[in-house]
Amino acid sequence: MEVQFLDLLVKDGRKKAIDFSLDFEPIKFEGEVIRAIKPVKVEGQLVSRNEILELEATIETELELNCSRCLDTFIYPIDIDIEERFTNNKELQDEEGIIFVEGDTLDLSLIVENSIISTLPIKRLCAEDCKGLCSNCGANLNVDKCSCNNYDVDIRLAKLKELFGE
Repeated sequence: MEVQFLDLLVKDGRKKAIDFSLDFEPIKFEGEVIRAIKPVKVEGQLVSRNEILELEATIETELELNCSRCLDTFIYPIDIDIEERFTNNKELQDEEGIIFVEGDTLDLSLIVENSIISTLPIKRLCAEDCKGLCSNCGANLNVDKCSCNNYDVDIRLAKLKELFGE
């Protein structure tokens, strides 16, 4: 969705309701393909104040992510509130917290996509107690039990292990 600055900056305090759905195209992020399994719903409003457009909106969707430990896919719900300030006035571009937009058009789709990406957790887990994969055989320990001998040995003490014949 694109918004024209001139439409809102004509009068101070002018408001425009925002209500649209966006098809989130699969994107590659940190080596993983992220897909939305339902359209991104955006609701909110734009308000003009002193040559600045203030956006307040709620973003809702569900993403399909891969677990960092077991590599299974899982559904990650997104329900975030965003507040952003934009201007196309070069005199205001250096003010803190204001995003400068070249030209007269503001593309809200890009703002929504960036907001979704910025809220993704660094470590994406299907569950807090995810057991991950066996380091020897690769079995998903959430589903299967493997018969691998998985006790950890500190590399610095490996020679002692050999001494005792284990």
